[in-house]
Amino acid sequence: MKKHITLFLSLFLTAGFAIAQTSGDVQSSTPIPTAEIPVDPNVKVGTLSNGLTYYIRNNGKPEDKVELRLAVNAGSIMETERQLGLAHFMEHMNFNGTKNFQKNDLVDYLQSIGVKFGADLNAYTSFDETVYILPIPSDDPEKLEKGFQIIEDWAHNTTLSEEAIDGERGVVLEELRLRLGAEERMQRETLPKIMYGSRYADRLPIGTKENLENFSYEDVRSYYKTWYRPELMAVVAVGDLDVETMEQKIKDHFGKIPATTNGKERESYQLPNHEETFIAIASDPEAAFSRVNVMYKDRKNAEPSVNIKDYREGLVRNLFSQLINNRLGELRNSAKPPFVFGFSFYGGTFARTKNAYQSIAQTSAEGQLEGLKALLLENERVKRYGFQQGELDRAKKSIIARLEKSYNDRDKIESGRIVGQYVSNYLDKQPIPGIEWQFTTTKRLLDGIELEEVSKLINAFIHDDNRVITLTGPEKEGLEKVTEAQVLDLIKEVENANITAYEDEAVREALIEKLPAPGSIVSTTKNDAVGTTTMTLSNGATITIKKTDFKNDEVLFQAFSFGGTSLYSDEDLIATSFANGGITQAGIGGLSLTDMSKFMSGKIANVSPFLSNSAENFRGSAAPKDLEILFQMVHLYFTDINKDNEAYQSFVTKQKSFLGNLMANPSFYFQDKVGSKRNEGNPRYGGFPTAEKYDAADYDLAYTKFKERYADAGDFHFYFVGNVDEAQVAAFAKAYIASLPGLNSNEKYIPTKFREKDTYEKFVVNRGADPKSSVSIAWREETTYDRETELAANALGEVLTIKLVEKLREEEGGVYGVGARGSLSKITFVDFDFSISFPCGPENVDKLVAASLAEVEKIKKEGVTAEDLAKVKETYLVARKEQVKTNRFWLTNLVNLRQQDRDATYISEYEKRVHNLTAKDIQNVAQKFLDENYFLSILMPEEKE
Repeated sequence: MKKHITLFLSLFLTAGFAIAQTSGDVQSSTPIPTAEIPVDPNVKVGTLSNGLTYYIRNNGKPEDKVELRLAVNAGSIMETERQLGLAHFMEHMNFNGTKNFQKNDLVDYLQSIGVKFGADLNAYTSFDETVYILPIPSDDPEKLEKGFQIIEDWAHNTTLSEEAIDGERGVVLEELRLRLGAEERMQRETLPKIMYGSRYADRLPIGTKENLENFSYEDVRSYYKTWYRPELMAVVAVGDLDVETMEQKIKDHFGKIPATTNGKERESYQLPNHEETFIAIASDPEAAFSRVNVMYKDRKNAEPSVNIKDYREGLVRNLFSQLINNRLGELRNSAKPPFVFGFSFYGGTFARTKNAYQSIAQTSAEGQLEGLKALLLENERVKRYGFQQGELDRAKKSIIARLEKSYNDRDKIESGRIVGQYVSNYLDKQPIPGIEWQFTTTKRLLDGIELEEVSKLINAFIHDDNRVITLTGPEKEGLEKVTEAQVLDLIKEVENANITAYEDEAVREALIEKLPAPGSIVSTTKNDAVGTTTMTLSNGATITIKKTDFKNDEVLFQAFSFGGTSLYSDEDLIATSFANGGITQAGIGGLSLTDMSKFMSGKIANVSPFLSNSAENFRGSAAPKDLEILFQMVHLYFTDINKDNEAYQSFVTKQKSFLGNLMANPSFYFQDKVGSKRNEGNPRYGGFPTAEKYDAADYDLAYTKFKERYADAGDFHFYFVGNVDEAQVAAFAKAYIASLPGLNSNEKYIPTKFREKDTYEKFVVNRGADPKSSVSIAWREETTYDRETELAANALGEVLTIKLVEKLREEEGGVYGVGARGSLSKITFVDFDFSISFPCGPENVDKLVAASLAEVEKIKKEGVTAEDLAKVKETYLVARKEQVKTNRFWLTNLVNLRQQDRDATYISEYEKRVHNLTAKDIQNVAQKFLDENYFLSILMPEEKE
């Protein structure tokens, strides 16, 4: 339920538009204003007399909902030696008994008003902070009041009873168990050098097993009393409610908390500088992936961005990141890629007080030095030659295009996407000027940013001191481990290398050089029940449009035609399945992926074709201004998809590098073995991808079959949902879709013949050194279809999840998370699918399996309680209220109507079906399908000799 921020999060934060804290000065030939960055006038920021800070904003999307956050400016870095892991443990305890909500009452109440445990109600603990997440309805005064009461209780009314503390130990220990493995073991080796000389190196938020088992009640109570103080807290409220009401709620609930007297100082812990280059190399027999990372930590502490000069420096760094990452992207797509992916960014480290420039790559097990060399070479190339004007111009276009999209949708952004920036302002001093200010200021400042200052930024980023290089990856027979000496030698080699300047090749300005002869629209019909317009084109294709006002700058797209790989022979399917993903890697219309990336600068549109078992498909999206580009891309995928063996081999190389040691990971190994076991006798099952399977894949055949699948546009159904202009779509449809060949094939998919065994089977896989197990109990059966059974199957999964959390987590303390899921699908046969899954300790497997099956039997015999049924119904209805106001919902459901042969009432009568759902309906599904014929798969650790 509770989201725990892992140490690796910051490694994968790309340089987004939000301006990070500042580094060294960026020199510019133009005088820069020093006016302060303003606070968005749409947000009200205040401080209570006891020191608590609050942020309030009225925002109407979604309707009747408020997002609440309680941010505590304290995390694991504040723990004493006796409190290791207790910042995170305290987060758990806030869900296990407060002054106004006894143990389990909090979650029980929130579920009753449609707030889902884990998905909606959540929290996380990091080194420097703890944040609680609570969405609540705003259209019911009682629910609103209770929502504010809940976050008030989290702030100062947690009971921390001995019974609750002891009950939660097992849950947190199970969460710690989940983190055991190769990554955790390698992290223990690399962290002391990454966080050299700092408190961060020994304050991982999860803590230690020894302390979690043995801490005293007073240890956690002391942490709560010491750090949960009003002057170290912020309350954020964003949603569909007037500011005055929200402010009064905050004052009423938090103003009465006494101000702290003689509180312990909240220290700011430093990350010391070091002259050396630290090299940390860690390997593990169970490591699935190989990574390299070069980190250049700043010499001085991070400072907040406060004025326009700081903001402009952030823009320069943003441009730099885009430019270097564009080059790394070209390397990734080269004939002999040195890494699976690589990127660079400037931003925060694990320490709040220190920023760093980092270059990161995932490589093959054998290619760590090659990947590291590529990163170092590209940084060195920039240092010697800088960037080129064409690169900078494209990057500026991309920044403006993305920002313009956000600006255009400024009145349609969801509260959940707004609230985080105010939390960051409180905890990390990130500026909150608002999108209007950002857009106008960025446009004004970008023109004055010159090539030289972006290029010279590398001189402030890379240096010999404060440098840490880490390499992590597998340990296996025949693989020679990289040494520190090799890394040091590589650094010198790159410094002395003969490096040529980057060559920026221009691309053509038009995507389609010769426009096709247009087709025509032969008929237009409207469906008032779902609010769509459907055009039938001269080649037989249909285009369905649903215009919405949910977003101003969004059009979502999907298309399909029945057939897919179901029409392949068994032999052709096996020969092509692993080659299909590489077909699009050659580009379209004579343009490579690198060419396309350059061409798309400043444009927002994407299209991806893909084959499924039952259909050939497209998915994509575009800003309305770039919708024609989307249509052109679709046209080219039909008519002019490139064939390039070099590009395909680049794809294969990356896939093999990614997969090289995948089976060393116990979880992936388990999934592979279970998949193979459940598909015994299935001639069309390809299994998990391996290097050998990619070597055996037939690119030529895959390309030929792809062209066959996309030869007939006439039996395709195209869907566009969003801010679409019907006349514009009609014009584009005639030019780019109706002009495609229509063969009148009207193919259907061939239903799957294979069926899994409908008998009991227990399948145990022994893999892994850690005391970790995974359990899955699965039922699958062919049946007949009706809507009521489909809804009841899904609801059975929801109800059973509630009961399993209560039993396995709260009562037994044996799992961190558990879930059940049920579905009924009509493609490619009517398939009932239900499963229960959870991780646990090996010693608890039999007990927890028995407890899970006992809960199933209880539902079969006694049915579902009225309270649990009401929780599930309310969850469905609350979610639906938001979903129907999104383009994604309508696109998915419109496609679904056609693919599964449903009428519009499937959408329009959903609420009616939910209201009509009975406990007996759910019990009947359990009795009919959850019988003794289940597949029980268990991952157990390897038996020690």
